[in-house]
Amino acid sequence: MNGTLFLVGVGPGDPELLTLKAARILASVPVVAFPKKPGDFSLALNIARSHLNPDAELLPAGIPMQVNPGAAQSAYDALAGQLDKLLNAGKDVAYLCEGDPLFYGSANHLLSRLNSAHSIEIIPGITSLSASAAAICRPLAARADVLKVLPATLGDDILQRELANADAVVIIKTGRHLPRIRALLEQADLMESALITEHASHEKQRIVPLSEYTPGEAPYFSTILCCRGADRWK
Repeated sequence: MNGTLFLVGVGPGDPELLTLKAARILASVPVVAFPKKPGDFSLALNIARSHLNPDAELLPAGIPMQVNPGAAQSAYDALAGQLDKLLNAGKDVAYLCEGDPLFYGSANHLLSRLNSAHSIEIIPGITSLSASAAAICRPLAARADVLKVLPATLGDDILQRELANADAVVIIKTGRHLPRIRALLEQADLMESALITEHASHEKQRIVPLSEYTPGEAPYFSTILCCRGADRWK
């Protein structure tokens, strides 16, 4: 029989935020694959390490982080080929995904390549959105609010339109886009409520009002939460 591919959400950073199901699967599978930027450590592996089967084979997958997606697509093709061989040999494999596998996750690329040929089980994980909201003790949204999740990589015209009448907003993938995101939030009159969380749930977590945030560039794992009106949830 072929093996099963488990796409496991390991959460935003705190190893204790893995679900019980994720921890059970990671403690038993013989192969654990994980994304890794070339020349860098793997955040997903660092989060999950204490839950792994000590005898598990570790399979790092070098995924280039470039604007041009061609190199990354080739890397996912190669990884899917490796996983296909392992699954056909009857081995269960867990692929580690930061946050949730299907929320802007690399698991999407494996799902599209392997879903038709193999048994795949998805283990949801806690997203950076939920971790950031918990860290600042403020709802993501409430009552009849519409919550918008906006990647900072979007163009200014799209972001301006989405922010114009937003109830509650989460901006992800902030990084080098911070200066223009700050300007767009000021234009939309959302700066007063905006909080930026670096590395939510990590040991180096940091929460700062965006108006007081001094660096010109934020870490990639930074999340901005804002809402229209400081007392809307009272």
